[in-house]
Amino acid sequence: MGIWILIPVFLPVIAGVLLLLPVKQEDIGDGSKESLTRLHTVTAAVLIVSAVLALLAAWSGDNTYTWFELMEGIPIYFQVDDISRLFVTVFSIAWVLVCFYAFTYMEHEGKERRFFGFYLIVYGVLVALCFSGNLVTMYLFYELMTLTSMPMVLHSGTRESIMAALKYLFYSMCGAYLGLFAIFFLYKYCDSITFTAGGTLNLALAQGHTGILLAAVMAALIGFGAKAGMFPLHAWLPTAHPVAPAPASAVLSGIIAKAGVLSIVRVVFYIVGADFIRGTWVQTAWMTLSLLTVFMGSMLAFREKVVKKRLAYSTVSQVSYILFGLSVLSPTGMEGALLHVVFHAFIKCALFLTAGIFIYRAGLSEVDQLEGIGKKMPKTLWCFTFASLALVGIPPASGFISKWYLAQGALEANVGVFGWAGPAVLLLSALLTAGYLLSIVTNGFFPKAKSNAHVAIAAEKAAAPEKDAARTQADPLAGVTEAPLGMLIPLAIFAALSILLGVFPNPLIQFVSRIATAVM
Repeated sequence: MGIWILIPVFLPVIAGVLLLLPVKQEDIGDGSKESLTRLHTVTAAVLIVSAVLALLAAWSGDNTYTWFELMEGIPIYFQVDDISRLFVTVFSIAWVLVCFYAFTYMEHEGKERRFFGFYLIVYGVLVALCFSGNLVTMYLFYELMTLTSMPMVLHSGTRESIMAALKYLFYSMCGAYLGLFAIFFLYKYCDSITFTAGGTLNLALAQGHTGILLAAVMAALIGFGAKAGMFPLHAWLPTAHPVAPAPASAVLSGIIAKAGVLSIVRVVFYIVGADFIRGTWVQTAWMTLSLLTVFMGSMLAFREKVVKKRLAYSTVSQVSYILFGLSVLSPTGMEGALLHVVFHAFIKCALFLTAGIFIYRAGLSEVDQLEGIGKKMPKTLWCFTFASLALVGIPPASGFISKWYLAQGALEANVGVFGWAGPAVLLLSALLTAGYLLSIVTNGFFPKAKSNAHVAIAAEKAAAPEKDAARTQADPLAGVTEAPLGMLIPLAIFAALSILLGVFPNPLIQFVSRIATAVM
């Protein structure tokens, strides 16, 4: 396919840039219904065409293309392999569905033209990241992903959102620089920086330099782990997610966090090789940090009262499930990790889109305010319920499949105390997940007779005009109705995928098994 692999990269980027260019006031997508319709039509058309082309490029063969030489011996190089196929497929499905949800939701936020401009640009950068064929190309688009996604965090322009975006930028750049430190050393001691299953590290050259190479690998794990929310560079997630618009929160959590996972997979399994770090202090530290993050994220989510912040802490925990599965360096553990990449992406998009509907329809952002919401929005809350069951890992939902493989991978990996500590922490985290998600479901469908939260809401709304005071005091959720179809359909698809991928997992299991076998 050659140069055609670049079309799904540059088409959305160029379209996004054009949307960001200054235009006449009457053409701005924040005004009339006609201008918004044009904006939505153009965005949908560009995104769907780009996604189809990206999937064609991914599944039509092992394509490669050298764009140009950055310097002698370091090309900007693209190649398609099974990892590319897996990640670009998940990213494309989620990006398109969230986009259609955003057409309705962003009427609530405003500044649609700017949002969708950056939304298209980030998709093109993500496709390039998935198709990156060597370390330098991956690093280039990893940095671009941070820079182009930051405006979606600061979209509202409030002081809180600006500070959250700067925190996101600071953490991501610090992590990327740790990754760059690793790349310097790996370039010197590897036969090639082109991604190759099993790794390209030259053990003869590395002899006598094992210590610095292990330190470099650890730097890469912590650095790229920042985007994945691994301790200690995790704090940007619970800060950035609550202030970003719900569609941005969904893709930040479900998709962009996986870019950190992809980068770690590339470094460990396609450059260094699993054998080099197996049994070393790096593996021990990696397993420790991932399990610490799993437990810490679940505990913080359990205590959190703001819905989107609770879901952000949940992401901190759940993405480290993936990192733990990778860290045990067993084929089964890696299969579980890659399965959880897919399942968590769809589940977490469903959960954040639900939180967005609560905000869009009822202005509710705190857990205590959602009592009885199921009577007003039953379809929305049922979607949230199915996604929650999947994240907890209730069979036959998808989360059960990935967590089973993660536990089995730890038990078979011969990693000492982590062989039983890992499954124990995952089980404890699953119980906490049930606590912080299913409590929303039960209170939403079966509210208490008179909740304190509703009394507080009624008191607050009593300050509204007199014509609304009696209504709000009688029913704090009066006037709240089900989500519009434009938001409900993408949410329902995500919720259905959360269940169906667990009921029919075999094709996906076979595919990720092929990946794990190739690199171990």
